[in-house]
Amino acid sequence: MNRDELFKKIIAHCKEYGFIFQSSELYDGLSAVYDYGQNGVELKNNIKEYWWKAMTQLNEEVVGIDAAIFMHPTVWKASGHVDAFNDPLIDNKDSKKRYRADVLIEEHIEKINDKIKKEVEKAAKRFGDAFDEAQFVSTNPRVLGYAQKIQEIKSNFVSALENNDLEKLRQIIIDEGIVCPISGSRNWTEVRQFNLMFDTKLGSLSEGANTVYLRPETAQGIFVNYLNVQKTGRMKIPFGIAQIGKAFRNEIVARQFIFRMREFEQMEMQYFVKPGDELTYFEAWKEKRMKWHLAMGIAPEKYRWHEHDKLAHYANAAFDIEFDFPFGFKELEGIHSRTDFDLKQHEEFSGKKIRYFDNETDESYIPYVVETSIGLDRTFLSVLSAAYNEEQVGNETRVVLNLPPALAPVKVAVLPLVKKDGLPELARKIMNELKFDMNCEYEDKDSIGRRYRRQDAIGTPFCITVDHQSLEDDTVTIRYRDSMEQERIPINKVASLVREKVDIKNLLKQLV
Repeated sequence: MNRDELFKKIIAHCKEYGFIFQSSELYDGLSAVYDYGQNGVELKNNIKEYWWKAMTQLNEEVVGIDAAIFMHPTVWKASGHVDAFNDPLIDNKDSKKRYRADVLIEEHIEKINDKIKKEVEKAAKRFGDAFDEAQFVSTNPRVLGYAQKIQEIKSNFVSALENNDLEKLRQIIIDEGIVCPISGSRNWTEVRQFNLMFDTKLGSLSEGANTVYLRPETAQGIFVNYLNVQKTGRMKIPFGIAQIGKAFRNEIVARQFIFRMREFEQMEMQYFVKPGDELTYFEAWKEKRMKWHLAMGIAPEKYRWHEHDKLAHYANAAFDIEFDFPFGFKELEGIHSRTDFDLKQHEEFSGKKIRYFDNETDESYIPYVVETSIGLDRTFLSVLSAAYNEEQVGNETRVVLNLPPALAPVKVAVLPLVKKDGLPELARKIMNELKFDMNCEYEDKDSIGRRYRRQDAIGTPFCITVDHQSLEDDTVTIRYRDSMEQERIPINKVASLVREKVDIKNLLKQLV
């Protein structure tokens, strides 16, 4: 199946099996807002636990906080969000659809990159084992032409972004013949900036209330609590502060399911270091974060690094981890060296010193910051899309989520073969022992085959079937999701066997 078909199937699967619902669906829904269902919330919580423990338990110098969503409005003035948190938007006059101008250009560059890949693939087939990819890429006239074109577009693109030249952005779109994906036309409006922050009123009477913002990111809650954590925790540089929380952006161009939403969740860690050491820790955290992703067993080729062409005003180095979603490679996580911009801004706007006194060097300084920031919803989508699999079993198609056992919403399903002869009672006894250690599901409706298929579809790694033999010899059948193999094991071994396989330690141990 092609990518569009796969994406549609994943979205439908999320609805059918209780992972994700359209928000307010009863009232025809709310655009770009989604609710997590009974299986979705379990998977989401398991991903959060994996990230949180990897950050705060495996790194002794990293601690966590939970800052409020509402913050003093001056926070967002200091951070630059009030004046500069904008997206460049452009409309197609024929389709009436709105797009981010920068995304249209980035996707156009990616299409040219795809042409280079196709040339390399054709040459590899033609020359076989004798093919030298590096030599081909550096000498083939067509590939060199594509590479030069990419360089020219990037140069103009970065220049336009750095100078906030909206007309130049539009001209790139015109010159490159970029068309609307819906109408196929090149009938574009001017590019204009749109601030993404939601505002609201804080106070009992609207005329006397203050304007406050729903936070567009979670990082500032960490920065304004830097001194509180450092002093109360007696933290020494280098140290980190981690947080998981909701953020809100008034995305006008919200699409691609839960990839880009107006209400989303971030998992961020800000690592405070001595000025001059930031790039060393930047490289170390790049390595740690990629290791975290790969430990989930997802194919390495699903990930790639992307270096920022244009650095944010606060950064001196920035890379993204991109994931190959069903709609192509897109940003999943950002690792940024933010310098001392944030703390310095908050020191200036608050009028209070935000310094660290280093007893070893007898000096006081504003720490530099290395940030790791990952979207929880995007991680959810990456894990789910990588796990989704359709395979032929006999005359039917089996849909299975090959999720890492530690992340699976349901760890084990207990299934009595029939609803009589004492089998439900024994199954319930087994279930009652297991449910203290893990999320379990008891199911006795439909044939055993249909129940297996349903558990495959929600990613349950183990099914325990209680049959008449179980009453005779205290054994049950355990079925393994990925291989569909079954084996007979004693009832008293079930808990320890499953517990060992689904323990989140199996993921965490790969990180040390």
